[in-house]
Amino acid sequence: MKLRSLLLTYEGIYRFAQKIFRQLLFASSEWREILRQCYAAGNRSFFLVGFTAFLAGIVFTRQSRPSLSSFGAESWLPSLVSQAVVRSLGPLITGLICAGKIGSNIGAELSSMKVTEQIDAMEVSGTRPFSFLVVSRVVATTLMLPILVVFADSIALMGSYVTVHAINNTGFRLYFNEVSSKITYLDIFSSIIKATFFGFAIGFVSCYVGYNSENGTAGVGKAANKAVVISMSFIFIIDLISLQFLNLFR
Repeated sequence: MKLRSLLLTYEGIYRFAQKIFRQLLFASSEWREILRQCYAAGNRSFFLVGFTAFLAGIVFTRQSRPSLSSFGAESWLPSLVSQAVVRSLGPLITGLICAGKIGSNIGAELSSMKVTEQIDAMEVSGTRPFSFLVVSRVVATTLMLPILVVFADSIALMGSYVTVHAINNTGFRLYFNEVSSKITYLDIFSSIIKATFFGFAIGFVSCYVGYNSENGTAGVGKAANKAVVISMSFIFIIDLISLQFLNLFR
């Protein structure tokens, strides 16, 4: 029975993904809803992403400085921080925050609509609830995560600069010259592509959990919780796979 249930779950996920890609053709007609969801996703996470990234830049810089100083390589600090932030730290922090903020909201929102039969009412009225509710949110998270990652990377590097300037009185131009000399186009584009997959995973998982929730009102809380936990798990898996793949080109 457990094997049968697992296979049915995999089949449901496959059909859900297939339906999303098929209805992307109609997503252009939902551009207002897509823009609204993009604004909602960015607005929910903008401040928290920036604040967390700034603190992460400060903490990572202060933790890395003693190790580099012991080897007499403190001048490498901007290069080390920039590579760590752009390659992994920025996308990972942004993805986890958005999984908690955006993923839980989408899961709870769609689950609530499912429980109160609003989705059934939309289907009866002749609209396309799947395209309007699911595809628009998946597209929005896929588009917004790379933007938030670029923002988080910039804020984290500013936090690192503030720390380095306070300790060593390093100039702004000198610091960012060191940063730009070590960051490659591969680092930047791989970070953006990784963030795109993070955004799709968050949107897809949250919409699937919310759209297929059960057990009445109790399912709303479960859907929000599952959306966060599964999205975070997918983010770590995607990050690990992308790291192994990118090591082939470095």
